Amino acid sequence: MESHFLAIVSRMKYIERWALMRNARAENLSEHALDVAMIVHALCVIGNVRYGKQLDAERAALIALYHDASEIITGDMPTPVKYANGVIRDAYKKVEADAVDRLLAQLPEDLRPVYSGILHEPGENSGGSEAQESSEFDKERELRKLVKAADKLSALIKCTEEEAAGNTEFRTAAVSTRKKLEEMAAESPEVRDFMHEFLPSYGKTLDELL
Repeated sequence: MESHFLAIVSRMKYIERWALMRNARAENLSEHALDVAMIVHALCVIGNVRYGKQLDAERAALIALYHDASEIITGDMPTPVKYANGVIRDAYKKVEADAVDRLLAQLPEDLRPVYSGILHEPGENSGGSEAQESSEFDKERELRKLVKAADKLSALIKCTEEEAAGNTEFRTAAVSTRKKLEEMAAESPEVRDFMHEFLPSYGKTLDELL
């Protein structure tokens, strides 16, 4: 059977983000996914090395690579529109879930469970004892929480780079995104450390970095 799954996923490079905003440099979904994967891997490493956690950094990076794959079908919905009200938010979640199922349908049947566990949120399809399910669910939920934080960090980095290029279009997005990240950092030492140690370097020139 011919499978279109990976060929479709490869088209993330054609999906542009921040569609309603003027960009000094366009960012596509593939670039964003790679950034989020690298950031969440770093968050997990920080958590493991400094705070004695046992986070699966490689799985977190894998989840991040696919975290916006549904947008190949749905396109990038601007955050202010997506969360304008509960009705739109819930409807879009359903659209995203349907898009994921449509992508999974492109896989050979024997491979679908593996990719379903990557693309779908935890707890939808589980097996094993109740204790094992609860433990695995908690681990997976923590990883996906860090992926969301990495997603926000990537967004703030984009805002920083646009502002450094003289583009004021991202000014309010930077303020709201930083506020959300500060809330996350209050609960996550990994996010706090990343913001203190890594975030200030973004937007600097190559000469300043080297």
